[in-house]
Amino acid sequence: MDFIATLIPSFGNVAFTVFFFIVALSVIVAIHEYGHYIVGRWSGIHADVFSIGFGKVIWSRADKRGTVWQIAALPFGGFVKFKGDANAASMPVADGEAVQYPRDTMLGAPLWARSATVAAGPVFNFILSFFVFAGVLLFQGQPITPLTVSDIQPFPPQIEQQLEPGDRVLRVEGVALNYPEGFSAAVADLPSQPTVTYEIERNRERMEVQGPQPQPAVVQSITPRSAADDAGLRIGDVIVRLNDTPVYKFADMVAVVNALGAQPIEVEYWRDGETIVEVITPRLVAIPQEDGSMKDEPKFGIGNGGLFFEPATTAVGVVEAMGLAVQQVWFIIRQSLNGLWQMIVGNINTCNLSGPVGIAETSGSMASQGTLSFITFIAVLSTAVGLLNLFPIPILDGGHLVFHAYEAVTGKMPSDGALRIFMAIGIALIGTLMLFAIFNDLIFCP
Repeated sequence: MDFIATLIPSFGNVAFTVFFFIVALSVIVAIHEYGHYIVGRWSGIHADVFSIGFGKVIWSRADKRGTVWQIAALPFGGFVKFKGDANAASMPVADGEAVQYPRDTMLGAPLWARSATVAAGPVFNFILSFFVFAGVLLFQGQPITPLTVSDIQPFPPQIEQQLEPGDRVLRVEGVALNYPEGFSAAVADLPSQPTVTYEIERNRERMEVQGPQPQPAVVQSITPRSAADDAGLRIGDVIVRLNDTPVYKFADMVAVVNALGAQPIEVEYWRDGETIVEVITPRLVAIPQEDGSMKDEPKFGIGNGGLFFEPATTAVGVVEAMGLAVQQVWFIIRQSLNGLWQMIVGNINTCNLSGPVGIAETSGSMASQGTLSFITFIAVLSTAVGLLNLFPIPILDGGHLVFHAYEAVTGKMPSDGALRIFMAIGIALIGTLMLFAIFNDLIFCP
């Protein structure tokens, strides 16, 4: 049994959501701030305080180096206070005053040490994501060839299912079924009907059996805060009808939703021997296009990775897992930047921007889908947090790096007066963005 699934009955929905939001945020903040701390320490900069949370301290301990490690009452962030810090920018307080700062302070350290310490926070967020993605790949493995059935989920009785665990799938309706490469192209041409013919090898004997579509309309994942999530659909539900149109494969459902758009649709689905009917209205979601742009398209928020059965897997090599993990981190960064740009130019709506309320709801939703989903969500969010902190906005790490770049070019720090102005602008920008995101979550795009 999944560990997180055992916790769900112990919490109310709100408490469950808040708890896992705090867990996700605390992990990401701890890694981010530890990056600042450890690189600062390696660079010869002493840290006075390492804090998870703000406000009243509820636990603290001083280590042998004199750094106080603490947990504060408000678990919505954290910080590292380096020796000699007097303000948020770790810059001189007196404008123009010549002050000699000790080498073990942030202000007294050489430029390379300060820059490395600042950049380490976002970099450690990316490193966390990398290790999670690589770990998931190593844990899950990859399907063996030829495709072999490991486990089969229940299906509605009207859909004939003759495959068994251990069967090696050779062809479907005469088409070779490679997975995952070429899978989408192979299933696209299959006839839309309740069952198809599988050519298999069972106990070293070739035979033909009947089974569901290789990619039926089975709910394999649910996008948090989506129409399907709000309607109460669960992983494993089988969609059988949309309005008066029967649905046999996932592509059938996509075609109907695209044709009808963001209007109410009567959805009939099968769950644990029971047929349920719900009216669900798809929501517009930003979808990447072939030319690199994004376009709002109607979606239920139902994910389907492919096969209706669990394929047998084999271990993935460490090097391969690391390479794929790097690709995944880069993909998230690229899509995040592209999505932000598409919102700015008006190609997609701002409902694609989530604030703290939306992130909290997503945390709870992903936790309810299982431990692996929640851990993967933390990795995705960690990459997003690392990217956000690199934006060249004063008070963020990216803003500090801009100041350091100015110092590298001019040979001197920005004046304290200029820093105060920049910090005020940065706080105003972040505050405005936060308020907009909260209103987006609660009012504009609930």
